[in-house]
Amino acid sequence: MHRTPTDGPANLENTLTDFTATLPRKRMGAGLVMTDHIDRVLLVEPTYKDYWEIPGGAVEADESPRNTTIREISEELGLAVSPGRLLVVDWVPPREDRTEGLMLLFDGGMLTPDDSRKIRLPPEELRSWAWCDPQQAGQRLSDLLARRLTAAIQARAEGSTAYLENGYR
Repeated sequence: MHRTPTDGPANLENTLTDFTATLPRKRMGAGLVMTDHIDRVLLVEPTYKDYWEIPGGAVEADESPRNTTIREISEELGLAVSPGRLLVVDWVPPREDRTEGLMLLFDGGMLTPDDSRKIRLPPEELRSWAWCDPQQAGQRLSDLLARRLTAAIQARAEGSTAYLENGYR
């Protein structure tokens, strides 16, 4: 963008506002990887899908992905959480029934048995929840979510963040 000396902050702001409104928008989701004392991962069973999910959901307008996890875990599990570091960024290409998107997974830390007893599910949204080892998670999750979760567990162990495309490194 070329600016002239007469361009003031207001003109620059209007130009940027107009330009950013024309940029493409992406669907975004955020979830939390929570484990128990023996490293099983918490998964939830939605009432509206035939596979299990990692707790989390869609990022709403003007909401940060981190705040999405706080809101979603409160709504889905009845727990107050403080998400840790980012484990995974996964770009998902468009498909017939969905637009492309960015999916983020944060570290949810370890839940104690007392935390687990406090879980309360919204019956209209979630059928059940379970602690799953990697094999059980692979059987319950879609292939894409299983790849994403595996990358998150590895990133957590390495102290890194994984960038994926459609669940692949």
